[in-house]
This record gives sequence, structure tokens and C-alpha cells, in this order.
Amino acid sequence: MNILYCGDRNICDGVLISVLSLLKNVKENLNIYILTVGFKGEDRECLPVKGEFVKALEALVKSADPKNTVTLIDARQQFNSVIPTANLKTRFTPCCMLRLYADIIPQLPDRILYLDNDVICRGDFSEFYFQDMDKYELAGVLDHYGKHFFYNKPFKKEYLNSGVLLLNLEKIRETGLFEKCRERCRVRKMFMPDQSAINKLSHYKKIEDRKFNEQRKLQNDTVFQHFTTSFRFVPIFRKISVKPWQIEKVHSVLKLYEYDDILAEYKKLKEKSYANK
Repeated sequence: MNILYCGDRNICDGVLISVLSLLKNVKENLNIYILTVGFKGEDRECLPVKGEFVKALEALVKSADPKNTVTLIDARQQFNSVIPTANLKTRFTPCCMLRLYADIIPQLPDRILYLDNDVICRGDFSEFYFQDMDKYELAGVLDHYGKHFFYNKPFKKEYLNSGVLLLNLEKIRETGLFEKCRERCRVRKMFMPDQSAINKLSHYKKIEDRKFNEQRKLQNDTVFQHFTTSFRFVPIFRKISVKPWQIEKVHSVLKLYEYDDILAEYKKLKEKSYANK
């Protein structure tokens, strides 16, 4: 199975937890790819993922299976070829848009599962990963909130969350989807730029069951849980944003103990091998 993460140095905690969850639930060999880039703008700087972190991560996955791999890819050349100029000052860092360059990264295989770094795997996802994708650019799950507000066609819910996406890069190259998305991010400021561009421009997307990207609350059949920002209306309206590496908040705010074994292993590794990686 080919897995893709994208971002700057700030994704490392989440990637470590996410990979630990994959190792717990996946029997297939894992080929993990991390796209990163260094970027310095007027008001922000993104530092690339360090090679030391990737070496430590690779040692971890190979301890589970020697055939597992971890590959760090510097996407600076591709990113600089089409900089998402119109969206550089949004609340989302430029590195959030790196997944839109996957089609022009020669090292990446045609079928790859993109995961945000705040996604935890809870079960076997072979059914999702090995599905027939010949006719589709990508497969994903409806965005919990966006499906109610964003429509390409009247009253047709098809607005996907981009945190868990099975990508058919061969089809994406054929249709030019990501090329169009990159150009749109360059010239047009958007809310959630990459997600908005994908949903606006994709014409061959497959909508999958909620269990493959649970964005709200853990369910009995959840396969991937995505720790997105959510809202609560009772007893008062409030925003909740808790990430997996915020272990105390996972317990106190979300009342979630499902992943304690993974989080304990993450904490142990971070304190030892991964400190300052």
C-alpha cells in the first residue's frame, strides 16, 4: 500500500502517530512517501521535514516488516514552478497545498492514498484502497460541514473532504485535474484552497462511506478518524479543535481513549528516538 503525507516540519508528530496506527492495522507492505518543501514568504516560513526524522521513521516501519519503506521527497522545484500566490496569506500554509503537485512527482506510484497528518487508522482499509479506480481521479468522503453549503450542482451533495483521498495519478494526469487546481490556487484566493479547487474542478470523483473519513465522532465501524475542527451547539455554541498529539485534550475534551496504546507508543518514541528530529 502506498501512503502519502505532505507538509513542513510541523507534521512530524501527526505523521508518527498516523504511521503507528497503520502498522497496527495493515497487513500489506507499506510504502510511505512524505512530500515537503521549504518556503519563506513575507509573513511566514515553512521549514522542510528533516531527513533525520525520516530515517527514524523508516527504522520503525522496517522493524515491523523489512519490506516497508519511507521516502522523503523535496518538492521545492515543483512547488516553485507554480506557486499558489493568491493563497499564500490564508490561514492555511503553502505546504497544505503540496498534494496538488503529486502528479508531477516522478517517484510517486499511480495509486496512492493521501492522508492528512491528523488522521488515525482504526481498521483494515483494503476494501477502500484496492477498489476499482479506472474511471475515477480520486475517491473520498463527503465533508461533514461543507456538503451542506457547497454545491457544483443544485442539491447534489458531492463536496469531498480532502484529508483522506485515494488518488489515481494516471487519471489525474490524463484529465489535468491537479494542473488546473494549481493554476486556480495561483490566481484565485479561496476558502480551504486545495480542497476547494479539487471539488470545483474534479469531474471523476467517487464518494465513499463515512467510515473511511470520520470527521465528527468515533463510530463502531470507523476505519479512519480525522481530527478536524468541529462545532458543538449544546449547552453553548463552541469550536473544538483537538489533534491526536494533544493527548491530554484527547482525553479531557473529546473523552476519547480508543487510541491510548498508539499514543503511549508515540509518547515513548518521541521522548527517546524522535526527540528534536
